Amino acid sequence: MRTRRTKKICCCVSPRFSFLAPHSIFSWYEDDVWTEIAKFLDGISLVMLATTCKWFYRIMMEDSVWKYACLRDLQVPDPGKVAFKWNKLYATAFDGCHSYMFRQQEKHIDWMRIGAFLFDSHSAFLTESLIGPLKVLKEHTIEKMLELKGCCVLNNIKTGIWIADIQLVRCPVCDLNTCDGTMQTLDARHIELFLNEGYQDGSWDYETLGSQDIKKHADGASGGIFDMKHLKDQSTFDILDLKSWVGKQKDWQPKARITLHAVAVKTNLQENEGLHIKYHAMKAGKDGEVVSIRISQQLL
Repeated sequence: MRTRRTKKICCCVSPRFSFLAPHSIFSWYEDDVWTEIAKFLDGISLVMLATTCKWFYRIMMEDSVWKYACLRDLQVPDPGKVAFKWNKLYATAFDGCHSYMFRQQEKHIDWMRIGAFLFDSHSAFLTESLIGPLKVLKEHTIEKMLELKGCCVLNNIKTGIWIADIQLVRCPVCDLNTCDGTMQTLDARHIELFLNEGYQDGSWDYETLGSQDIKKHADGASGGIFDMKHLKDQSTFDILDLKSWVGKQKDWQPKARITLHAVAVKTNLQENEGLHIKYHAMKAGKDGEVVSIRISQQLL
C-alpha cells in the first residue's frame, strides 16, 4: 500500500494559481492589496489577521490602517495630529471601557455609547436646555451663569475627537446599595483621555463648574455640549428639533442625538418635584486643557 505524500505549506512562499501561465505569478503577499482589504475589516478582524504570521502583523499594524478604521467606525474626519498610535486610540474607543470603570465603580448602574464628535475650537457651550435659540451670555462667572441660566461657555477645550456616553449611576449622596435614587450623566471625553498617565494614576480629577436647581416639575432631563465655533451650524438646529429624535410622552428611555460638532441627550420624566443639575470638567493637570465634561441630572 502506498502512503500518500503530504506537502508542507511554507508561509514564506507566495501562493500561485495553477492555471496561470508559467511566466505569470500571482502573489497573495502584496502590501497594497492587503492594505485595501484592511479597509473593510473591523478592529477584531484586523487583530486576528495580524496574529497569523509576521508578514500580516507588519501590514495590519501599520498606523495608517488603524487610523482609517478608527475614523471610519467613529464617523468623524481626520482631526490632524494625535499623541498616541491609532491602534491604541481604536482600542480605547471600542474596547467597551467607560469612565466609571476606572473610578466610582460601586456607583455605576448602566451606560450607553452615543458616538463621537469633533471639537474644532477651544470653546464649548454647555446647557441643560435644548430650547432654541441658544443664547451665549458672558457677563457673569461660569458658576453664576449655570446657577441663573443653566448654561455657560467653557474655554481651553482640548481639540480633536471626543467620545460621548450616557451614564446611569446611583444617587451620589447615598452609600446604600439598596438606594433607588439614580442620576443621568452626559459624559464626554477626549479620545486620548484613558491613555494619559495623569488619568490612570488619578492625579487628574473632575472639578465642579457649578450647579442649578429647577424647583418645579421637569418634563425631561436634558443636556447638550456644543462646539462654539459651530453653534450656528445647521447641525445645531437639527439637535434643537426635539420632535425629530426625543421620545414620545410616555417613552421613558433616554434618547440622544449626535452631530459632527455637538451632542445632546434627553430623557422624559414622570411626575417629579424638580431637578438638581451639576456640571463637571476634568483638566489635564492644574492649568491643562479640558479633556472631559459631565452634565448630570438628579431628581430633587
